[in-house]
Amino acid sequence: MLIDHVSDLEASSSQPSSPPPAAGTVRIAGPKPPPTFGQWVNVTAILLIHVGTVIALMRGVTWKLVALAVASYVVRMFAITAGYHRYFSHRSYKTSRAFQLFLGFLGTTAVQKGPLWWASTHRVHHRFSDTERDVHSPLQRGFWYSHMGWWLGREHEHTDLEKVPDFAAYPELRWLDRNHIVGPAVLIAGLWLAGGYDAFLWGFVVSTCALMHGTFTINSLAHVIGRRRYATTDTSRNNFVLALITLGEGWHNNHHHYMNSANQGFFWWEIDISYYVLRALESVSLIWDVRRPPAQVLRRNLLSEVGERAPLLLKPKKQKTREFSSPVPTPAPHVTQHTAS
Repeated sequence: MLIDHVSDLEASSSQPSSPPPAAGTVRIAGPKPPPTFGQWVNVTAILLIHVGTVIALMRGVTWKLVALAVASYVVRMFAITAGYHRYFSHRSYKTSRAFQLFLGFLGTTAVQKGPLWWASTHRVHHRFSDTERDVHSPLQRGFWYSHMGWWLGREHEHTDLEKVPDFAAYPELRWLDRNHIVGPAVLIAGLWLAGGYDAFLWGFVVSTCALMHGTFTINSLAHVIGRRRYATTDTSRNNFVLALITLGEGWHNNHHHYMNSANQGFFWWEIDISYYVLRALESVSLIWDVRRPPAQVLRRNLLSEVGERAPLLLKPKKQKTREFSSPVPTPAPHVTQHTAS
């Protein structure tokens, strides 16, 4: 069965984002509810991942174990960047129903929940980028919240299927999204059977720790550090180092300028490893209709030509004060006049 979607994400993010709630909105504060079971699981898992990384380093490092961790990192980073992000979130290419399911399953091994959850939250980020309703804007909520705090929050715990009606129509994807723990369990079992405890520590624990922080740097740093080519209404930036870490996601200003593109490195010198793999998959017809930015998009809304448009980056205009050349005259004293009788 072939999948032929009609994109509803065509508009470039250089268009103004939806406005945040009105300034006069009244918010009633109440007692903060206790953490849910899911939140406790997420916090515990993150702590164990970091503790396990320390244990792995203390047990000793070998080139084979490092190579295993790197290989696991690269494959799963590709699953997030080319699968969860560029396919499920932005539909930048088409594929078969079987390969779509494979991409979703491979993405779950990265321990970043299911493909429908990931895509639904990411679409919210693009719709309200850098406003109060953004999922993880560092300009609104600070570094730690945008890096990891939002991930642990109650408000982003469940999948909003209304945000992804295109993919929610597939029952196998809904099942995979609900049972996203199956992917990590299969990976852990395979590593343990193939190489024992150390293979598990390096192929899963160390790799997952690096993968998690590598992915989250796009949320926390790619709107703060780097250069801007396009005058998007958000604060997205291009960052070469982040592009290397995330196989091409660091060209974030490019992406927010034209989010439906399969390549985020728009020019040959912008390294985008995920896109190179997608080109290889296209050459063997595993994927097709790969979307790339048209020539006019590459030349549109250049910051050097139109100026800055991001509200958070615009400098507030100074109010001019009126100067007087002479002091304000004081009123004349009241004089009482007497008339002759």
